[in-house]
Amino acid sequence: MTQAGSQVGSQVGSQVELEIGAVAHGGHCVARHEGRVVFVRHALPGERVRAVITDGADDARFLRADAVEVLVAAPDRVEPPCEHARPGGCGGCDFQHAALPAQRALKGAVVREQLSRLGGLSVAALNALGCVVEPVAGDREGLGWRTRVRFAVDAQGQAGLRRHRSHDVVPLERCPIAWDAINDPANGLLAQTWPGRSELAVAVSTSSGEQVVLADGEPLGRSRLTERAAGRDWRVTGAGFWQVHPGAAAALVSAVREALAPAAGEHLLDLYAGVGLFAGALAPDLGADGRVDAVEADETAVKDARRNLHDLRTVRLVHARVDSWLRGPDATSCDLVVLDPPRTGAGKTVVARLAALGPRAIAYVACDPASLARDVGIFAGLGYELAGLRAFDLFPMTHHVECVALLRPTR
Repeated sequence: MTQAGSQVGSQVGSQVELEIGAVAHGGHCVARHEGRVVFVRHALPGERVRAVITDGADDARFLRADAVEVLVAAPDRVEPPCEHARPGGCGGCDFQHAALPAQRALKGAVVREQLSRLGGLSVAALNALGCVVEPVAGDREGLGWRTRVRFAVDAQGQAGLRRHRSHDVVPLERCPIAWDAINDPANGLLAQTWPGRSELAVAVSTSSGEQVVLADGEPLGRSRLTERAAGRDWRVTGAGFWQVHPGAAAALVSAVREALAPAAGEHLLDLYAGVGLFAGALAPDLGADGRVDAVEADETAVKDARRNLHDLRTVRLVHARVDSWLRGPDATSCDLVVLDPPRTGAGKTVVARLAALGPRAIAYVACDPASLARDVGIFAGLGYELAGLRAFDLFPMTHHVECVALLRPTR
């Protein structure tokens, strides 16, 4: 590798010529310069690029960089569909410069690398799992899928998205990955200015067409909307959590049901239950003699779940932190678990308590492969093995990937 700028490899703004290696978790690829790792955005494995250093002190263990010129392109490189998906532009999309099949291959490689490095899985085990990232119905070639967007508002009142690792706002006229209604000029979300505001959140229901807009957390009109999934209607208040891809809820419910194979009379724990999607979808599989304990800490989500699941007599909703509830007297045993934690994962305390309950199967729904891999490693030390894995491309054009992992007692 040769340096194209001054002799300042670690100084922000200097340019270097890099050979790009494997993809890494976080939406960048790995290169090396003068003995240090460089995490490079807007590049692909196998490319040679000229990159500008964007972050890294003289004594930093690694540097960050952005590919500003492609000297040798990868076969899977394409022209990004958004003008802002470029160095120095919007930080919302990581992989618009890669064809969709290549994006999914990159995400699959990240899942395998994390499970190997953090989860301790062998090459043979990873090969048996496959780790293929599956598309889901509802987007248009990776575009027009995002039904929930949180825009920042700049000092002039213009809505947009932030640059990568920056508070600077890139004003937008439209966002190609957003649902059509969000981009519709008739809505005025991006066409008008929002003086005095700092954040604009919008959620659109694909089933009902309803729309919720919050400016700095304050609803502007409607305060809730209705989603349709798994044969039921679901009320979601304000900016409450619901999967952003229109095909996500159906895909995840199907994958969880397939993993757990619920049977009549079994006892299911739905942990981090949100508005009750998995509890409501799986309760009928357990029959009149079955039982579901759905545990959720967010008060608004619990209120929505009570409304959503009021007709299911076998479901008991608990408003509590999952770790606290698992230490209480009601958590004694169970047959099945749906574990759908936040991005940080379940963690050692929750994993240990779940393993002690002795379920025959755990379906772990994970939006971060690093957190999943860490928890899989903890489960392994407590007698539970990763017996199945499916991964879904619920966030095309970005580095994010959703996994459903099946954990069973080690034979």
